[in-house]
Amino acid sequence: MDQRSGCPINLSVELFGDKWTLVVLRDIMFGNLRTYGELHANSLEGIATNILADRLKRLTAARLLTAAPDPAHKQRTIYSLTDEAIALVPVMAQLGAWGVKHLPAVSPQLAARAIALEDGGPAMWRDFEAELRWLHRGAAKPDRSVLAELDAAYRAAEGAGRAQ
Repeated sequence: MDQRSGCPINLSVELFGDKWTLVVLRDIMFGNLRTYGELHANSLEGIATNILADRLKRLTAARLLTAAPDPAHKQRTIYSLTDEAIALVPVMAQLGAWGVKHLPAVSPQLAARAIALEDGGPAMWRDFEAELRWLHRGAAKPDRSVLAELDAAYRAAEGAGRAQ
């Protein structure tokens, strides 16, 4: 990869600075979507097939994802977050919190997870990282399911939205 400088912010922007990379990581991280088909079918933003394929290749080459054949389906690949990707949990939490506070078009239902993650703070982020290491890296199952808590926050906000 050609780089403009060795500045860590520049290098991070070169890796994550396009329209789709963080969205793909978000869907794997928060949606537990693990295959190309799941990622494409559940894309809120409607990612094109060629863009999704390219981002998965880039993220694998950057060692943020691993790709392994699905033992249950020969033509399917299962993508897993690496430890480097899991370390992005605090960054993703802060991006979500910033968006909730500063962007007017944020959906209340979709904001619910970001709000819960911000309210939970670093302790929740660490627990989420532990859960992701269990789901993606084969670590021991943690006692707490942050994904279940985030899903409950979303469902509560969805129910509140329908009641209005």
